[in-house]
Amino acid sequence: MRAARGNKMSKTELWQENACTMAKQIANKEISSVEAVGAAVARMHSVNPKLNAVVDDLSETAMAQAADRDKAMAEGGPVGPLHGVPITIKENIDQVGHATPNGVPAYKDVIAPADSPFVKNMLQAGAVVIGRTNTPEFSFRGTTDNPLHGRTYNPWNDWASSGGSSGGASTAVMAGMGALGHGNDIGGSLRFPAAATGSATVKPGLGRTPAYNPSQKEERGLMAQLMSVQGLIAREVADVRLGMQAAVAYDPHDPWQVPMPFEGPAMEGPIKVAMTKNSYEFDLDPAVDAALENARAALVDAGYQVVEVEPPNCREIGLDGMRTLFGEVKSLLLPAMREHGSPGFNDYFELCFELNPPHEGDELLRAFARRSSYIRDWLLFMQDYPLVLTPFLPSPTYAWDRDYQGREGAAEIMFKGFYSFAMNFMGLPAGNVPANYNDGLPVGVQIVGRRFREDMILDACEAVESRVGVMAQRLFERG
Repeated sequence: MRAARGNKMSKTELWQENACTMAKQIANKEISSVEAVGAAVARMHSVNPKLNAVVDDLSETAMAQAADRDKAMAEGGPVGPLHGVPITIKENIDQVGHATPNGVPAYKDVIAPADSPFVKNMLQAGAVVIGRTNTPEFSFRGTTDNPLHGRTYNPWNDWASSGGSSGGASTAVMAGMGALGHGNDIGGSLRFPAAATGSATVKPGLGRTPAYNPSQKEERGLMAQLMSVQGLIAREVADVRLGMQAAVAYDPHDPWQVPMPFEGPAMEGPIKVAMTKNSYEFDLDPAVDAALENARAALVDAGYQVVEVEPPNCREIGLDGMRTLFGEVKSLLLPAMREHGSPGFNDYFELCFELNPPHEGDELLRAFARRSSYIRDWLLFMQDYPLVLTPFLPSPTYAWDRDYQGREGAAEIMFKGFYSFAMNFMGLPAGNVPANYNDGLPVGVQIVGRRFREDMILDACEAVESRVGVMAQRLFERG
């Protein structure tokens, strides 16, 4: 056991330490990279057999790399801001010499010829990858389960979903298997897992972090290029910020990335935050209402001006965005999904197509055009309200297999996520932070920000976290 950070009387295991403190301690030579990585690896070997979050154990190479980090420290100091910090990488982006199966058994032998830009950025910042994390088939479910590796469990209980598609990343981080977890998000795949497990994240906006898989045989569709982003999940908001500062390093492989500093100019206060509780045709669960009220109070205490006002219609934007993405999926990915996807996965997508029919032909082109009007409406709205506080889902965490529970289950997971999908369709950044603890599970809220102002989102998320607390501490106290 070792002393906790600050002057707290409690004790904290090294694997429980946050990334910021761990990086500082390594830089100050209070602990070694081998100690930090070794603690995370030992924790992984202890809890992962039950949770199944890490599906490619890289502990042997991680320990060798940690030793190299210590040698570099002795010879010249830290190689970057994440020097020696143990992290995980989701198994749907390339890491040289390792498979990129995307949850599909047929792709288990697709070996990456080189690192994706995101992996490269993390390594250049000094991080050490201890394992690769689980994702659902084609990374296209709101929970994490697949025929190749099986189900990833929520660390809070066996009933709840770990979220998807970055459920492996969120469970790994919350269970102490690394201080940062890489994930990605095309419709909520960073934020669904964060909400499910009580971790913190920010979905970057379009052009913020680089994306490219050297193993790919052809380019992704336009909607995937515009909606999908790479990001990080962590136990604490400050760790998301630390990781994002490294993640945004420019890479020319991604034609959409804009080379900009992570921190934007300071704004004169008080910063106005638009708040909505609109759940449209769904009932707003009291636990979500309480989370929003907690977030409101935290922001007001931190000096923000919170105003209940309705932003442009997220219900319409989210559903239109989903139908647009489904149209692209049906045209470009459906043959591979039909051939290589499991029967359950294909049945689920048939239901999705029935419930929310894909845009096709001329209507798909018109939907591409409508996207501009949605973005314009939000950009104009955010001239007055730089931040927007919304529910993430109108109800708390769902059952792990809810999307496979027939039409009702598929519809619930798909249609309740409109606040999430809308932000991907428009390419706006959006954070998720726990703001309530209800019936043994965390409840998250979403905070949306202006383009390239993930820093402002994280500022607001930290204000909420400072009031509600770090959910991982509750989890660790339960043992």
